[in-house]
Amino acid sequence: MSTTVKPTEDTPFILHFAPLLEKINDEDFFEFCQANPEWRIERTSEGDLIIMAPTGGETGKRNFNLIVAFGNWAKADGTGVSFDSSTVFALPNGAKRSPDLAWVKLARWNALTDEQRRGFPPLCPDFVVELRLHTDSLTTLQEKMQDYITNGAQLGWLIDPLERKVYIYRPQSEVECLNDSATLSGEPLLGGFTLDLQEIW
Repeated sequence: MSTTVKPTEDTPFILHFAPLLEKINDEDFFEFCQANPEWRIERTSEGDLIIMAPTGGETGKRNFNLIVAFGNWAKADGTGVSFDSSTVFALPNGAKRSPDLAWVKLARWNALTDEQRRGFPPLCPDFVVELRLHTDSLTTLQEKMQDYITNGAQLGWLIDPLERKVYIYRPQSEVECLNDSATLSGEPLLGGFTLDLQEIW
């Protein structure tokens, strides 16, 4: 009897497919992701596949609170387009990443073709958020955040509910770490947006 091993929230897969993926174009990768909608799939710039199952209850609750709070601001602000964790972005370095929350300035989004919007948008979001799970390596997430900044993100938040810390990333700046903060400001990029971290902790 054969057993199929599947990724869970506790055990994401990292598959080293670099030689094979060099032969797969963006359209092929998009179709692969569409054929496996139950998984969240990312690809690093080195060609490794990261396959994650749907999240559990606590993570889903945090994600929802984050998206609702940011979505209310984004709708009122109107200067950008927001995306949830199911959206994959094709970064300039070749990586395919899906932040837990992303926001792109309206002018950059409008500059894309209809085809580019339907697929994996070929850009790095201006703002990204990653929420740490209890099984996530902090170092791995920090490297992912740096990847966003290197590829053009203007602001990134790595929120760690386990340690009640937030790591703030900006271009050409040292990473700022907030300990057990009650709120988090998006100024100046996200004018007027403040996240109530009590809804995340």
